[in-house]
Amino acid sequence: MQFATIARVLGVLLMLFSLTLLVPISVSLWFHDQNYLTFLIGFVITFGAGAATWLPVRGRRQELRTRDGFLITALFWFVLGAFGAIPLYFSMGLDLSFTDAIFESLSGLTTTGATVISGLDALPPSILFYRHQLQWLGGIGIIVIAVAILPLLGIGGMQLYRAEAPGPVKDNKLTPRITETAKALFLIYLGFTVTCFIAYKLAGMSWFEALGHSFSTVANGGFSSHDESLRYYDSPAILLICSVFMVLAGANFALHFIAWRDKSLWHYMQDAEFRFYFGWIVFGSVVTVSYLYASETLAFTDSLVLGIYNLASTLTTAGFASDFNLWPSFLPYMLFLLAFLGGCASSTGGGMKMIRVLLLYKQGVREVNRLIHPNAVIPVKVGKISVPDRVIEAVWGFFAMYVVTYIVMFLALLMTGLDLETAFSAVGACITNLGPGMGDVASNYGAISDPAKWILTFAMLLGRLEVFTLLVLFSPMFWRR
Repeated sequence: MQFATIARVLGVLLMLFSLTLLVPISVSLWFHDQNYLTFLIGFVITFGAGAATWLPVRGRRQELRTRDGFLITALFWFVLGAFGAIPLYFSMGLDLSFTDAIFESLSGLTTTGATVISGLDALPPSILFYRHQLQWLGGIGIIVIAVAILPLLGIGGMQLYRAEAPGPVKDNKLTPRITETAKALFLIYLGFTVTCFIAYKLAGMSWFEALGHSFSTVANGGFSSHDESLRYYDSPAILLICSVFMVLAGANFALHFIAWRDKSLWHYMQDAEFRFYFGWIVFGSVVTVSYLYASETLAFTDSLVLGIYNLASTLTTAGFASDFNLWPSFLPYMLFLLAFLGGCASSTGGGMKMIRVLLLYKQGVREVNRLIHPNAVIPVKVGKISVPDRVIEAVWGFFAMYVVTYIVMFLALLMTGLDLETAFSAVGACITNLGPGMGDVASNYGAISDPAKWILTFAMLLGRLEVFTLLVLFSPMFWRR
């Protein structure tokens, strides 16, 4: 383990993150909300800690190994969440405990969108912007962004990219150089953000709220500047714009890159994962809209707009606040369970990822066919590509650990005193990075106990790092030479 190099990387990344705090300082000065000192304190502490970590080992140039990449990825999300909580803990206009500040910070960075804050409409603009900014940075993945910079400092980036990139196959690169890959992903992400910002502005939002909500939408994060979230605007156009960009952000960014490079949309239809993803969106939307209208819960127009919006919000795990948990019959549970499917690999969506669900389904079909034809050789194919059994085994291993950790955290929450519905939905909402749950956490997590918040904070990290990247650190084999 290259501990000196790991410390050097963490130091550099902390100093880079500290520079992002200069933006809310500017917002605070622009709106005269007096929180610039809070963010200045956060900047000084974060930059100082980063410099103190980097300076003693600045001359180390060892190449990072795969194990180093996993450790850096897990450590940096935790460390970044801790330092990101500083402005929230000291801010004027909030009265957050240490636990609440950590919970809110990590909820933003992991794009979970679960909040302990109420009264958002009265918060200072700089705090509102900072919450959106945390989600925007977390959406693309702090590590993936940094990969474009670290090689310039003499640090290899591929190990970090493999540890951070979601999906069962992590060796694929869009371009021969990992720095170019990271830059391509970032430019596409930035392009979506700018386009979403312009669309929100044209739909009637102020420039400030359009910018903040474009950050949360493209990150599939769900933070808003209003307690009513996007329902505050009472605008079907805004809800449909949000739905479109949530769906785009939930698709594989590699596909976006290829479509942009080749100037063709045909690649989307050729991709098996995207067809599976889009099929669930269409199916879920039809069921939701039809039942809302047939049950006379909403008028047809409202059923259409709110049905599509809520389906997109839950399936992509964006989790913008709404009242879907109050809808009749099976709808709340269906929408909540769809969050476990999540977005595509290499997207800003959470959940188990569509490619894994597709592989689990195909493997299940293969096992049924093997019962009928025991001696047949039946490959599992995604599109025209045969998937190696090693990948199938990894997907089943992921699914098994996902279920086991879910059950353990669910039981732990019951031990803290939460009721069955709240505990079940809270773990699900956090491990899928959805955000809103049901029961006592339908709109806010402020009322639950501190031990419950720490359990759910771990669930957020587990979901964001896709289980294995975090759990591997608890394996004795990981630390052996």
